[in-house]
Amino acid sequence: MDGSHTLYLVEADEHYHSTYGAVQESQHVFIQEGFERCHGREINVLEIGFGTGLNCYLTLLASIKSDQIVRYYAVEKFPLPAEIWNKLNYSTFSADGHSNRFAILHNAEWNCYTEIYPKFSLHKMEADILQTNIFDLPSVDLVFFDAFSPEKQPELWSRSVFEPIYSIMKEGSILVTYCAKGYVRRMLQSIGFQVERIPGPPGKREMLRAEK
Repeated sequence: MDGSHTLYLVEADEHYHSTYGAVQESQHVFIQEGFERCHGREINVLEIGFGTGLNCYLTLLASIKSDQIVRYYAVEKFPLPAEIWNKLNYSTFSADGHSNRFAILHNAEWNCYTEIYPKFSLHKMEADILQTNIFDLPSVDLVFFDAFSPEKQPELWSRSVFEPIYSIMKEGSILVTYCAKGYVRRMLQSIGFQVERIPGPPGKREMLRAEK
């Protein structure tokens, strides 16, 4: 365990991140196997499930190091209240003087563009992905699919969600998720993705990375 916090949603009996360590899980799944494989000068990222803001925060830190321009779009139906995200210790994992950016991400207005850093802009959408017209978004280079598990939210792991996502992804773009369920892999393949099972973060044997 890396000492980073995770949240537990009682009504769903589900954690937001791995109990083995939220930061190391997010770093492995979304940064190492996702963001760091995007080498373009400008990157459009779409996240399904803003949640704690951890994936967005780590992407911001990574983009500052790589000096890439990032436009980050996130869809979240249930934004966390300040009294909860304020208690998370993710900002303590930044050693580069950007710890205040975690709060800035959360305090950014919903449903509009906000410049978080000179080369990093954020557009948080308070919406249900099942009722969101993502065709209004620009083409994306990278997708973080971080919804709750298929057992808890099966409606989010369906063709009706992934097909529109596939349609706005650029050729060669990638989608990463912590999930490695066989039926999810087969569904992604049937849509047109090239899918591979790759080693997961500590505590999880495998994850999926899909390329268009």
